[in-house]
Amino acid sequence: MNELGPGSALSAAASDARSHGRPLIQLAGITKVYGTSEHPVPVLHGIDLAIWPGEFVALLGASGSGKTTLMNILGCLDRPSGGSYVFDGHDVGGLDADEQAALRREAFGFVFQSYHLIPTATALENVAMPAIYAGMGAGARHERASHLLSGLGLAERTTHRPAQLSGGQQQRTAIARALMNGGRVILADEPTGALDSATGQDVMAQLAALNRAGHTVILITHDRAVARHARRIVELQDGLVVDDSGPAPPAHRPPAEAAQPGARYRAFAGLLPAVVLALRSLAAHRTRTALTLLGLVIGVASVIAMMAVGEGARRQVIERFNWLGVNNLIIRPGAPNVRWAPSTLTLADGEAIRDLPNIAGVLPETVNTVTIRTALADMQTGLVGATPDLQVVRNWPVERGSFLSEQDVAQGNAVAVLGQSVVDAVFLPGE
Repeated sequence: MNELGPGSALSAAASDARSHGRPLIQLAGITKVYGTSEHPVPVLHGIDLAIWPGEFVALLGASGSGKTTLMNILGCLDRPSGGSYVFDGHDVGGLDADEQAALRREAFGFVFQSYHLIPTATALENVAMPAIYAGMGAGARHERASHLLSGLGLAERTTHRPAQLSGGQQQRTAIARALMNGGRVILADEPTGALDSATGQDVMAQLAALNRAGHTVILITHDRAVARHARRIVELQDGLVVDDSGPAPPAHRPPAEAAQPGARYRAFAGLLPAVVLALRSLAAHRTRTALTLLGLVIGVASVIAMMAVGEGARRQVIERFNWLGVNNLIIRPGAPNVRWAPSTLTLADGEAIRDLPNIAGVLPETVNTVTIRTALADMQTGLVGATPDLQVVRNWPVERGSFLSEQDVAQGNAVAVLGQSVVDAVFLPGE
């Protein structure tokens, strides 16, 4: 089986298809199921269909008949759940995502009911957009887009934006866009649904002219009057082909004009035009852009503030634990469930514990309540009898003066280290 890779020469393949008399599109047993395996929703129930190069085919059906799903499969916008899809002798089911994108880009042109034109771009820029992704140079794509618009009677409207065009002009712009990369197969989904009858007749005349020029046109519609413009009508009902006026392979039709895109899509080929369109869109909606940016700023600021608050709280908790001594082992001698009991440990026991591995300090302490009296005030506070290791164990640095020393402990010197709350309560500022 032949392989179809990105950048294949589809126009050459068209001549080969005509010379061998094979269909351009061959569907066999195509099925499509949506939903899950527990709750499947079947849409197509086995479609067999052959479309020849240069045909004008109308897929006719009521809403829910599966015609749009079939169009998506034909245009490589979706994959079937089962069956075989062969395009010009190549098995589409065997193509990967990039190869399907190349086939979709170079072989198909799409004309939608709602146009799908970029509102901030001109008609010329809208038409040239597909060629950006095909790697065509700026000069070549602008020249080709201008030529296509002129051929559809829009030579004077190339610089107009979609809002400045009528419905028929917008639809013709969409047709020109569909032809930008060659448009060997034109897939038109309800192209007259949003148009008045006169404009709709004009659009159908344009599609018929494209078909006479050699393009294969596949029209999706629910309107039988619109379908009569086609040379062949395929009627769908409940996911099945219920009527087909019969394939009509053309004897001698001129080949459709083919674009000459680069062999492979260049990843950054469309970067500059995309940036220009994005900036233009932002400038066209200043209020919306400003509100969006304001929302982003508020959102980012809120996240940063919450992270800062959380980090501050975390550090405060860690500092408090460090102050308490998170690695301390507190031994309270005495009987179980007795809060106060005579201690049986001695200072010698503390010295023995200090000599053990991984011991940074040992703090024997006793706690009592005393009254501090000065000429200014009296204050009742706690008194902790401890050793110099209190600084290591409690992580209490000295703000002013010096802490008690081992010599003070050995000689029993009357030394007191005051806390800041005591100093503030019983001394004048600066004392």
